[in-house]
Amino acid sequence: MNSLQARLDALSPHLARLQRGIEKESLRVDPDGTLATTPHPAGLGSALTHPNITTDFSEAQPELITGVHATADACLDELGHLHRFVYGEIGDELLWSASMPCRLPDESAIPIARYGRSNVARAKTVYRVGLSHRYGRRMQLISGVHYNFSLPEDAWAGAGIAERNPAYFALIRNFRRHAWLLQYLFGASPAVDASFVEGREHQLLPLAPGTLHLPYATSLRMGRLGYLSAAQDALDVSFNCLDSYAASLKAALATPYPAYEAIGVRDGDEYRQLATTLLQIESEFYGTIRPKRVIRPRERPLHALRERGVQYVEVRVMDVDPFSAIGIAAGTVRFLDVFLLHCLLSASPPDTPAERQEIAVNRQRVAARGREPGLRLDRNGEEVELRRWAGELLGECAPIAAALDAACGGGGHRAALAAAELAVDDPDSLPSARVLREMQERHGGSHSRFVLARSREHRAASMQGPLPDELAARYRQQAEASHKQQRTLEAGETLPFETYLRQYLSPESLQVE
Repeated sequence: MNSLQARLDALSPHLARLQRGIEKESLRVDPDGTLATTPHPAGLGSALTHPNITTDFSEAQPELITGVHATADACLDELGHLHRFVYGEIGDELLWSASMPCRLPDESAIPIARYGRSNVARAKTVYRVGLSHRYGRRMQLISGVHYNFSLPEDAWAGAGIAERNPAYFALIRNFRRHAWLLQYLFGASPAVDASFVEGREHQLLPLAPGTLHLPYATSLRMGRLGYLSAAQDALDVSFNCLDSYAASLKAALATPYPAYEAIGVRDGDEYRQLATTLLQIESEFYGTIRPKRVIRPRERPLHALRERGVQYVEVRVMDVDPFSAIGIAAGTVRFLDVFLLHCLLSASPPDTPAERQEIAVNRQRVAARGREPGLRLDRNGEEVELRRWAGELLGECAPIAAALDAACGGGGHRAALAAAELAVDDPDSLPSARVLREMQERHGGSHSRFVLARSREHRAASMQGPLPDELAARYRQQAEASHKQQRTLEAGETLPFETYLRQYLSPESLQVE
């Protein structure tokens, strides 16, 4: 019996209790598809303290966060309910149903998220001001779907896995090796509105007036136009263990970066960024997957990881699905569970600088050229055809899909795997190809017109029927409670902001006893 099958057999009694959650970002836009300039609606609660509805970079960028669920259906149901509630509070505005933004105004007109007068609220806004100086506001309006995944606490020992942290980092290493497959299968951002790259160098080609694209792209969001920069290119983070990962991030949090020193921390009384280091805080590291742990008030994420270990992983490679009313389909969630279990259960040798470079090259190649016939990727110093490598990985996933279906009932995981296998053989069926085809056939090649039409359809679908009374009441109560919690924080604030910031960013805040 091979080692993957043996590990799968040991884990099988726990497969019905896998834990997952979804964080879905989008933009609020006016009915004509322009970026909304209204504040985060009060009816949605406080973006600082609400557990399920917050904002990302911009006031116009809501982020919906589900709880932790033992089934994919329950997770998707909650995400659907959150969409329905949000639509009821945003008037005639729409949620933009794609990762790449709508037609954007000048940088200065893009509203940065505000969270109130407390120290933690001010720090969140200053961090975003820093992002705007470092990367530009337009880039920050890219949206995605984050997928959080973990095993229940009692499953590790039951599956014969002695230590949780090394197992999660083994999963992370394999995920990074193979994340290009998710970009290929689910990437849905092959085109952008021309306003997104105004004033920037790029290699995109015109598709129609106001729209740029690459003909074989899968996910421009995950490519050079997305969450990348010269500064982060210099980061060579090792994922071999928690200690090596923490050391890499700690160094980036302590190392001044000349371009950011030129920006400065303050201009008179106005803060321009939190710090001049390569990373202001841990969240600025734009990885395709992150080890995570729920943090305590005023605790640094890296401190929480080092002190209490990895609690779950956050997958950050998924585009918003413009063909789904909630941004992600049930089959996609089931495939993610299969894929992540494959990453966890397969042998995962240590990474090396050479392999990390290969991973970066493959990511860029698939983002920009994933559907190109005969495309080859780098694997252990050799080139291998994407379709061949994909077929090998999907073949190894077959027993995992079967085991998940046996544990959860039905045939959803095997169906998701079969759909992926068909897509590898038929690139024209991929979401990225479908986006370009529908854009050209129905919307004159316009990215904005295509997404606007989809956004209107999704709003109509989400608004069919009212929320159940119990849910509507609970969401309203949550919103009211979050506003009260924000007011309590602000009323109890006694520490000067400068002192708060100095203490929070101090090297001591990362130390573990």
